[in-house]
Amino acid sequence: MNTKYQQYRSASAPLPEKTWAWNLYGAGVENIGRDNKPEQFAIPEPADDQLLVRIDSVGMCFSDVKIINQGGDHPKLYNRDLTKEPGRLGHEVSLTIIKVGADLQEKYHPGQRLAVQPDIYQQGKSTAYGYTIPGGLIQYHLIGPEVLDTDAGACLLPLEGEISYAAASLLEPWGCVLASYTQRRRLDPEEGGIMWIVGYPGDEREYQFSAGLDAPATIVLTDVPASIKNLTQTTNAKIVTKDGLQPEEYAALSYELTKEVGFDDIVVLEPQSAAAVSEIARHIARRGTLNMVGQTPLDGLTNADVGRLHYDYIAFLGNPGPDIATSYGEARNRCELQANGAAVFIGAGGPMGQMHVQRAIEMPNGPRLVVATEVSASRLKALRERFIPLAEEHGRELHVINPVDSDQSLYDFVMGLTDHQGVDDVVVSVPVAGLMAEAATLMNPNGMLVLFAGVPNGTLAPLDLSTVYLHNAQYTGTSGLTIHDQAAVLQRANEGALSPGRMVAAIGGMQAGLDAIDGVINSSYPGKIVIFPQIQDLPLMGLDELSEKLPEVAEKLGPGNVWTAEAEAVLIESHWQPAK
Repeated sequence: MNTKYQQYRSASAPLPEKTWAWNLYGAGVENIGRDNKPEQFAIPEPADDQLLVRIDSVGMCFSDVKIINQGGDHPKLYNRDLTKEPGRLGHEVSLTIIKVGADLQEKYHPGQRLAVQPDIYQQGKSTAYGYTIPGGLIQYHLIGPEVLDTDAGACLLPLEGEISYAAASLLEPWGCVLASYTQRRRLDPEEGGIMWIVGYPGDEREYQFSAGLDAPATIVLTDVPASIKNLTQTTNAKIVTKDGLQPEEYAALSYELTKEVGFDDIVVLEPQSAAAVSEIARHIARRGTLNMVGQTPLDGLTNADVGRLHYDYIAFLGNPGPDIATSYGEARNRCELQANGAAVFIGAGGPMGQMHVQRAIEMPNGPRLVVATEVSASRLKALRERFIPLAEEHGRELHVINPVDSDQSLYDFVMGLTDHQGVDDVVVSVPVAGLMAEAATLMNPNGMLVLFAGVPNGTLAPLDLSTVYLHNAQYTGTSGLTIHDQAAVLQRANEGALSPGRMVAAIGGMQAGLDAIDGVINSSYPGKIVIFPQIQDLPLMGLDELSEKLPEVAEKLGPGNVWTAEAEAVLIESHWQPAK
């Protein structure tokens, strides 16, 4: 018997005459749709270089709220007049191809399931799906060169295996999580770049530079010892000497030599002054490195730009010396959670924070001790319900704490769990510089701080950078993802090593689009909201409501009300109405 679900999966149902869509006509929720309702439009035929696709599921994201608040002023909309050229939200998308243009038929076929990689660049310019390119809050639309012909090729990921539509639409946020544990920083001197080496007057140490000194085209020397001068003379680089500079003169030097782009690589020998290092760090180029080599702690905390750590991928490197080159390379600079270590996740109750916690618990050789913090009572409850059983299943120790109303400070709590050593890793999913600085105090000397949440460039936080060169502490952060990150999530899901659908907290149909946006704005659900555009009238509801409202779907949920492909099949079978 050909069930409705089988008909849906095969994409063999007749097309309706029109498609429903939630277009965005300006800033504010009131400018989504017309009169708080979606609109209908004709379903177009694809041109030779286009695909007609059916949107199967859309994950709602807080980034959508930023677009709603800013409208055409959002940076990725480039001051677009949305009244004349409306946008559309929805960048976390799973879709099925319905029709294929003549030029694309050797690569794509009707019925093919795909996920979108929305972080799109064309000729270096961001044209992200769900931002510049209207997104997935629609039932059917065309995809063409704007997605298929980008700097990275086609930004569509074929879906293999039996992953559910909802889980597939969450490959994008999951990809961002996985990307935060992959090396995005440049860790070796830039070929053809400009390097600034800053010494300490009176330092007579015999330094070495066993690799990388031949990379820069220009080397700037400030108060360096004789050993460094001799080393630079063996290179083909242009040598510029600028001795006797004070910190207040560093900005002028950067402007003179880099036009404020910044130095590709900076080396600071025997750093002493935290204030001087703070000023030096301001002049690192995007994806640049600051390599500190010394044996003495700084005289205080460094005001580090935590926005640039996240968005510009600047790297703080170091070692005690005498070989400056020891600081570079991936062998010394890790980006993955410490195997069998201890980890703290700040702001773990939001959807992205939960993903970090879930990944840590499910990953092979992951942290043996996991601490998750959250200040919302409902999210704390969700953390305990979702992840304490999962942690027990994987043999991990999980502690969930509200640091605001706890009898102990978070610092004392963590130190008590780690015999006053601190943890190996701290991941911050809250865009607050004060919390980032507090999180750094929880690290052991060799620890890693991951700034997953982004704050604006220029946001400073006091960090102990002495631990970078004395103990190899790591400060890192990432923004965005690639299609390879999404593919890695899909592979892990198909292998059973990761369950992306665990993050689904609420579902709804096309008419519930505005309610879903309101749910994101008000953090109404402890996880991701997923809209199924092909189901017209399904009200927005949490998975914990399904036993009462949709018992036949609830029966197919996994333990702990986890979304499954089986539950999704029942939902489609019972609530999708094919066109006649």
